[in-house]
Amino acid sequence: MPQHATPPVLAEVVRSGFTEGRHHGSLVLLAADGSVEFALGDPDAPVFPRSTAKPFQAVATLRAGLAIGGELLALAASSHSAESFHLDGVRAILGSAGLDESALRTPADLPLDETEAELLLASGGRRAPILMDCSGKHAGWLAACVANGWDTEAYLDPAHPIQRLAQDALAESTGETSAHLGVDGCGAPLLTVSLTGLARGYRALVLAAEGTEQRRVADAMRAHPEYVAGTRRADTWLMRAVPGVLSKMGAEAVQVVALPDGRALAFKIEDGGERARGPVLAAALRRLGVSGADETLERIGEAVLLGGGVPVGRVRAAF
Repeated sequence: MPQHATPPVLAEVVRSGFTEGRHHGSLVLLAADGSVEFALGDPDAPVFPRSTAKPFQAVATLRAGLAIGGELLALAASSHSAESFHLDGVRAILGSAGLDESALRTPADLPLDETEAELLLASGGRRAPILMDCSGKHAGWLAACVANGWDTEAYLDPAHPIQRLAQDALAESTGETSAHLGVDGCGAPLLTVSLTGLARGYRALVLAAEGTEQRRVADAMRAHPEYVAGTRRADTWLMRAVPGVLSKMGAEAVQVVALPDGRALAFKIEDGGERARGPVLAAALRRLGVSGADETLERIGEAVLLGGGVPVGRVRAAF
């Protein structure tokens, strides 16, 4: 796709039989051997991966020597919903290093999950750093810092040892060197990477040798998907329904999925439109050849438009 050209339409917004909007974006599907099987837009252009970078950031936590595994390792790679078990896990990670919530440098936020946010506000609760969906990742980094005697005040500095490890892990798995450094919503350093690189990075995670840091992160996420997302989230549904799949969302409608045989996909909705994520994800998974999970794909792909409180349309994939 020529530079600055408008990306193709990935999803259409259809109300009462009339297409009232379109979501543009780029997408790539990889075959089991890692070759590009299908692409739309410009999947080789740099994007901010947002929270899809978290598995590689969790690899950094392991490479820093932190003894963590199981659901807590999954939580260190999560964009959690701030359900009670998520918050207990974050406190457990911090507590193992003699820290508490005050050590977190995540901004005060409401739960990512709308139901949890409503319950919190109804009970008189308020925004807090631990409720931010990235607090599990930050807790893992902080515990790794304590284990190594590293500064816990400056752990978000791009030059901090834990961030250097995270940068190296991303470059190693994706095979790409970032050309741009930014700041993620949680305050962490954020490096650009292409969608093709992201798909290949997730492919590397699921195909890594058993016992490696990459495989340990992938295995923890797949074994404990509720800790990666939440009980009402598409990543959880998909990882429960399709054996061996690794799935992770990121802000601004970035999504990456890898299957245990090496097939993988990555996409980004250009305008960050979250309502298009599910329909595009379900269509991409079907095109990738995912089978035996029709009910789950229907659930993920459902994006109903309401008129007067009743369904009058939907967001649908356009490929």
